[in-house]
Amino acid sequence: MKKNCWEIMNCGRELGGKKAEELGVCPAAIYATLDSAHGGKNAGRVCWVVAGTMCGGEVQGSFAKKYLDCRKCKFYRRVREEEGSNFLLTVDLIQWLK
Repeated sequence: MKKNCWEIMNCGRELGGKKAEELGVCPAAIYATLDSAHGGKNAGRVCWVVAGTMCGGEVQGSFAKKYLDCRKCKFYRRVREEEGSNFLLTVDLIQWLK
């Protein structure tokens, strides 16, 4: 079964998560426009295209500011590997947002 970012990264910002009240619910956990991308719930397997996700214990800003860091993330690399030739390029994912 494919796992979402909050299941791998243990940030606790998913709906009902241990840190959701303190830090807020992560936008990736509720971003329904990207639901099912790479088989995830909401944007749970494409979190790198959503502003306001967490990295290194800190909430990140806009896509443009965070994307290069996201490409180094273990979760991003895991999704790339799991999806193989079915990996959706970021430019294609951004089209879903329109």
